Amino acid sequence: MSSPHDFDFFHGDWKVVNRRRTDFHDPDSGWEEFPATSRCRPLFDGAANVDEIDMPHLGAKGATLRLFDRETEQWSLNWAASRSGKLYPPVTGRFEGGRGEFYGDDTHDGKDVRVRFVWADVSPAGARWEQAFSVDGGQTWVTNWTMDFSRPSGTPGG
Repeated sequence: MSSPHDFDFFHGDWKVVNRRRTDFHDPDSGWEEFPATSRCRPLFDGAANVDEIDMPHLGAKGATLRLFDRETEQWSLNWAASRSGKLYPPVTGRFEGGRGEFYGDDTHDGKDVRVRFVWADVSPAGARWEQAFSVDGGQTWVTNWTMDFSRPSGTPGG
């Protein structure tokens, strides 16, 4: 079951290896890879957190506000991008068995998309995030962005 401490592993500083498709809708498009750094800090005694990721390769930063809803025992993940100044629609979901899955609806390049975020391989020293889009209501998915997180050398978690 999800809890207000599901994202405790993520507090602190991270090195990030990004891989993203050159076309988010095309499963055959190529991938580009680039580094980033991220820092996450807890709020509300762990039931919320905020992180900022710096992606110099893209000339952009992003921020995520994560909030745990104690009634539904689900998280909402709310992404904002420095380039657009927009707060995007949230994805919601929970962790089960060490894996977090979060879903929401958005648009990308003028197309309605179902969005899925997955958090997996979670440990104090690393984690993997991936994003996928579906244009057919979740029947098929195109994974279009992954991030592999690792601690900077000599940096403790949390």
